[in-house]
Parts: sequence; structure tokens; C-alpha cells
Amino acid sequence: KPNTDDMREAPSRTLMEALWQSEAIVQAYDPVAMKEAGRIYGKHPSLTLCKDMYAATQGVDALVICTEWKQFRVPDFTEMAARMRRKVIIDGRNLYSPKKLLSEGWEYKTIGRASCSAK
Repeated sequence: KPNTDDMREAPSRTLMEALWQSEAIVQAYDPVAMKEAGRIYGKHPSLTLCKDMYAATQGVDALVICTEWKQFRVPDFTEMAARMRRKVIIDGRNLYSPKKLLSEGWEYKTIGRASCSAK
């Protein structure tokens, strides 16, 4: 949820818990909810709470956007690509331009609009 640390009924919780059931490892970052996430999940073995948004992309197979924080709207895509294993973004908030990401070789999946991927 943007502009709050309130994680009650947050889509990110549902997603993380589903990912863990599939034995995924989650690296997460939120500008203000890190303390609350730590309180809720403690030292969950498949969760790393990261110090910033770029640290959360280090070595990941995909980036999932669950909230529309202002600082997430204009990231350094070159920095992210250098850190990630694959250039894959799953955007639940439609923050980015599909045309721009496609031209830069990203696979970009969105909710509520057509997705795109580089061939």
C-alpha cells in the first residue's frame, strides 16, 4: 500500500505467502513498511528484507511491483538489469511504459493491460 506502513490485507502479503508455498525465495523492499514486515514475518527463512529498491533486485529472476510508491515510478532500469538474472518485471500497478521496456529488452507483464516481451 503506498504512503503507509499498514500491511493489513496488502496484496504483497498474499503474493509472498503464495510464492513461499511454491518454495520461492523473496527479497522485498518498501520505503516505510520494512519494520512492519519484520514484525509480521520475523526471520522467515525465505524472506530477505532489503535496504533499498536496488538491493531487492540483486540476483532475482523477476521483479514484482505491488505498490505505486513515487520512487518506484522512475527507477534506473540499467542498474536493475545489471543486478537481475533476467530482465522480467511483473507490474501490478502499471507504472512503466510497455513500449520503452520492450525496446530495452525487458519482458514486461502487467495487470489489466497487454503484456510485452522482447524476442
